[in-house]
Amino acid sequence: MATETNLGKQAFGDVSPGLAAFTDDVLYGNVWERSELAKRDRSLITVAALITLGRSDQLASHLRRAMRNGLTREELAETITHLAFYAGWPAASTAVKVARQIFAETATPGS
Repeated sequence: MATETNLGKQAFGDVSPGLAAFTDDVLYGNVWERSELAKRDRSLITVAALITLGRSDQLASHLRRAMRNGLTREELAETITHLAFYAGWPAASTAVKVARQIFAETATPGS
């Protein structure tokens, strides 16, 4: 798995080194490290925005990140439910599919 410092390089570096550098240096290097919001809050905001915008490709990695940043499955599921009324049922339905996959990947034995 890519480290926090080279996610852009792993994802885009072979095609767009500039985008990779901005992702690693600015987005994850500066924006996510700003002290004005906790990473947990940034994750919740990002997940909500991705669900609302229908960005399911990016949603998977941000659901994983959100759980690493302290959000629970229950909180993420409630976010999806809440957004069904603001972003629409199709956006929430798509988010459920992605969340189901991520939750299954991160399930602990015996849970």
